[in-house]
Amino acid sequence: MTLRANCCGPCAGRRICLVRRLSENEQLKFGEMHTLQWIVLTLALIQGGWLTFDGGQALIVGDYLTPSSGPGAGELGPWSRIISALGLDPRSPLVKGLHLVLGISWLIALGLFAVRPAIGWYAVFICGVATLWYLPIGTVLSIVIIALLWTPTIRGLP
Repeated sequence: MTLRANCCGPCAGRRICLVRRLSENEQLKFGEMHTLQWIVLTLALIQGGWLTFDGGQALIVGDYLTPSSGPGAGELGPWSRIISALGLDPRSPLVKGLHLVLGISWLIALGLFAVRPAIGWYAVFICGVATLWYLPIGTVLSIVIIALLWTPTIRGLP
């Protein structure tokens, strides 16, 4: 009884191995992820989760979540001035939809980064660049995420 290469054993003697042993690069090892990867995943979840929630809520309810009292009551954040300067209405269905699409893109990118870091790196980077306009918190989170992506620890992932 000889085992085929990458065979886990139960298929021994069969022509086709039904269960192939994964190489180390193919295994999903959440327990062995580097701390910086966890930080990137957490920040991407915050960024994507908020954009998805706020964009979806704005499409369903009709407006974004804004402060209900104080000097900025009912006002959108500084990002709305950038959108207005581009000639778009920040409260338009188009911009609300873009919020939702960008948020979902972040969530997909973080999933890719968790499962296939080499491919996910590019997806997270693109989402980070695409969110730099989202002042102030989105911009700060994006800058931190992009900086972490360029560290040798994360850049060298398989």
